[in-house]
Amino acid sequence: MAPPPKGPPARKLLCMCSLSLCLTYACYSLMGGPGALPSSPLAPQGSPLSPSASDTPPPRNGSPAWLRTPSPPSVSEPSRAWTETDPPSASSPSSAPDRDLGVGGDSSSSSSASVAAAAGSEAAAAAATATPDYGEKRLPQALIIGVKKGGTRALLEALRAHPDVRAVGTEPHFFDRNYDKGLDWYRDVMPKTLEGQLTMEKTPSYFVTNEAPKRIHSMAKDTKLIVVVRNPVTRAISDYTQTLSKKPEIPTFEVLAFKNRTLGLIDASWSAIRIGIYALHLESWLQYFPLSQIHFVSGERLITDPAGEMAKVQDFLGLKRVVSEKYFYFNKTKGFPCLKKPEDSSAPRCLGKSKGRTHPKIDRDVIQRLRKFYKPFNVMFYQMTGQDFQWEQEEGDK
Repeated sequence: MAPPPKGPPARKLLCMCSLSLCLTYACYSLMGGPGALPSSPLAPQGSPLSPSASDTPPPRNGSPAWLRTPSPPSVSEPSRAWTETDPPSASSPSSAPDRDLGVGGDSSSSSSASVAAAAGSEAAAAAATATPDYGEKRLPQALIIGVKKGGTRALLEALRAHPDVRAVGTEPHFFDRNYDKGLDWYRDVMPKTLEGQLTMEKTPSYFVTNEAPKRIHSMAKDTKLIVVVRNPVTRAISDYTQTLSKKPEIPTFEVLAFKNRTLGLIDASWSAIRIGIYALHLESWLQYFPLSQIHFVSGERLITDPAGEMAKVQDFLGLKRVVSEKYFYFNKTKGFPCLKKPEDSSAPRCLGKSKGRTHPKIDRDVIQRLRKFYKPFNVMFYQMTGQDFQWEQEEGDK
């Protein structure tokens, strides 16, 4: 009887098994693509045996959705970021949303949702529920400091149409009423900005606040200041008209404007009159800031030629001239320009009912006396600023 055949040597058998396993691993890898095999269950995360995100090659176009890593929303477009509305803080004034301008839109939510749909993973779906929070809050680099009833709101709204400007909608009144709350509170009031964007705010009462120049200089001595000025007579009447709308019981303009009407003595202590003595207030600012850091906007030209005034303001702030004539439409009913989205055919956005009120009829003799009172101060202001606003040449009275 023949003996049974001998089996293969142990070493040969081991080589055959190893070769078979190698071929199986190679075929499985080719079928699944790079990264198809999960990391070893025996290798703890972070160990040399577990692949890191930086070591994993990017998947090919044909790989399954669950293998793809969702891309974060791009932050390179400031036109998207500046339209985001920061939630109002409980301890600070809320800012009006930039989207009220009708320029641009908040696409962050739809962008996140589309990313989640493409990724198809639970992680991406969770990320879609969170609103991107880009930028940081900074102290303002530029301020609109005055003057009341000069056109500061119109200027602010036009500047907020610029993609490189973020501004507080409400007036913080930090340097006149809330200074004791500190710079941290003031910074928290500001909207978030990206690198290269300008943070701004406007509070017209700063111009007539004695402490404001020193306080602003202490914050940042290179702060750029904008003052919107208007014919002081017309400004005083507009100021009175606003107060009258809130307090109908107040005396007439003529009564408040004079200490003694018979003698023609103007009451310069009345705020409506005192604000218009621009030269007096400017002296305080020039003690802390050079004239080159203060830009004066004509309230009259802001109505008749808004694009021209905006070009000068944008140059002063170091901004590209984005807000041009195509951003404005003159509203004949209100008597001033309205802001619109240049590429949109929708109705322009006009300032609210509090703007463009009809002025009460003022005795012509009173107006002439006010013009005479303001003339030397106006001439002094022209000399200080190097600009002639030609208020003495106006004929029409409002």
